[in-house]
Amino acid sequence: MSNNFFDNVEKQTKVNKEDIFKLASSVQNANLKDEKVLRQLISQVAAMAGRPVSKEKEDQIVKMIINNNMPADFSSLSNMFKK
Repeated sequence: MSNNFFDNVEKQTKVNKEDIFKLASSVQNANLKDEKVLRQLISQVAAMAGRPVSKEKEDQIVKMIINNNMPADFSSLSNMFKK
């Protein structure tokens, strides 16, 4: 991906692109069927974004990932987080 993409993400989210790369690297090697690992990743992403995630929302995300029910497109995924 181009630097422009990451620069735009950094501007929109206020998340440093090096932090995005670190997160992406940790996700690559993560066991996404392990609930504890998922909860740690969710917490890490929420902290990076400066957005709290309720226990209910965290439970919903964990269940969706474990059951392979995550939305396939970014728009649906984005809408899920706005609720």
